[in-house]
Amino acid sequence: PLHHTPETAKQAIEIAGSPCYAYDLETFKKQATNALAFPNAYGLTVRFAMKSCPNAAILKLFDSMGLHFDCSSIHEVKRAMAAGVPAEKCSLSSQELPEGFEEYVAKGLKVNCCSLLQLEKFCTKCPGKDLGLRFNPGVGSGGTGKTNVGGPSSSFGIWHENSAKCAEMAKAAGCKVVRVHTHIGSGSDPAVWRQTTSISINLCSAFPDVATLNLGGGYKVGRMFNEKGTTLSTDCAVVQEVFSDFAAKDGRKLHLEIEPGTYLSANTGALVCTVHDIVQTGTDQGHTFIKLDSGMTEVLRPSLYGAQHPIIIVPSDPARGSKRKDYVVCGHCCESGDLMTPAPGEPETLAERTLCEAAPGDICVVEGSGAYCSAMATKNYNSFPEAGEVMIAGGKAHLVRKRQNVEDIWANEVALPAGLY
Repeated sequence: PLHHTPETAKQAIEIAGSPCYAYDLETFKKQATNALAFPNAYGLTVRFAMKSCPNAAILKLFDSMGLHFDCSSIHEVKRAMAAGVPAEKCSLSSQELPEGFEEYVAKGLKVNCCSLLQLEKFCTKCPGKDLGLRFNPGVGSGGTGKTNVGGPSSSFGIWHENSAKCAEMAKAAGCKVVRVHTHIGSGSDPAVWRQTTSISINLCSAFPDVATLNLGGGYKVGRMFNEKGTTLSTDCAVVQEVFSDFAAKDGRKLHLEIEPGTYLSANTGALVCTVHDIVQTGTDQGHTFIKLDSGMTEVLRPSLYGAQHPIIIVPSDPARGSKRKDYVVCGHCCESGDLMTPAPGEPETLAERTLCEAAPGDICVVEGSGAYCSAMATKNYNSFPEAGEVMIAGGKAHLVRKRQNVEDIWANEVALPAGLY
C-alpha cells in the first residue's frame, strides 16, 4: 500500500480540502510498467479499466505510456476522448449498447458485444464491420459474490453455449468476429490461471477470424499487510504457455489483451480525511467510535463488500504517536452502514481496529483507495459535496479535481409549475 508522509497528507488537505483523494504518480508508473511486461507469446495490449479511477490526469498518463482503455459505458468512451484518448484506443464492453454507438465505431471504437441483442444491434447498424464478442464461459472467480462476473449467476457476457448462433449472426451481416473477450478473474494461483486461460482460448476455435483474446481483469491486489496480491511476471507466466500451445494446435498466434483496473490504481491512492469526533457506548458490548468527516461518500467498498483498508491516524500531538487504542471507524453519513472497519467480507458486522490514539482534528489516511473509491462513491448522499483529488509528484501535491461546490448539487433541479405546491 501507498504510505503518505504526514507532509504530503497535510499538503493534500491544504490544496483540496478534507476529505480528498491523494494519488501517487510514481506508483501509477510502476504498476503500468509491470502490466506492460505481462507474460505473452505473440503481442500484448494493456487496457486500463477506467471505471476504477477515471480522472483525466490518470487517463492522460496511461495514454502517454502506451496503454489502451477498457470502457464500460459510452459515457466512459466520451470521457476518455475528452482527455485526448483516440477512439481507436478505446474498447467498449457494456451492459447496454446505446443509441448512436455506430458513430463512435466509425471513429475507431472497438465494440465487444455482450449479449445476443447487442450483437443483433451491431449487425444492423454496422454491417460488414469487425467486432468482438464477450462470452460468459460458465465459470467465474471473484473476491465476493458481488465481484464475480462469470458463471450462471452472472449476467455479463453471452452464454458460451450460444457461440455457434453468434457465428451465424455475424456471418449473415458480413461482420467478422476478430476478438473474443472473457472476464473470469484468476487471483494469484498459476493453476487457476492455466485453467481460466484454457477455457477462454477454446472459445476462439469457433471463430476463424479471431486474432485477439482479451482475458479481462480481476488481478488480485493486497491492500492489507496480510493479503497476497498477484505477481504478474510469475503467477501469470502460464498464460504465455497456453497461447503457444494453442498456436501449435490451431495455427493462430493470438494477440493478448488484459484489462487491469485495481492492479493499476488500488494502491496508488489514499483517502485523506480528518477525525471529526470520538464517541463511546458505555456497555460491556460497547465500542469507542472514531467519526470521520468522510465515509461511504468517498470509500464505499467497506460498506458494500466488507472490504478492508489500512487506516493510519496522523496525530496532531506527536506525544500520542506511540499510544494505541482499539476503535471502530465510521463515516459521516446518517446511515448505520457507513462503516470503515467492518469484519472482513461482512459489511454489517462491526470490527475494532488497533490504531494510534486519536483526537478530533487528527488527519486520517485510508490507504488502498485508488480503485473503485472516487469512481464508485455514494456521491452527494446527505448532500455532501464530491471530494477533490490531488496527485503527488516529487513530494508535491498537485490539484487534479476541485472539490465540488455545494450549490452544484442542486443546480440541475427544476421547480414545479406554480400552484402545484
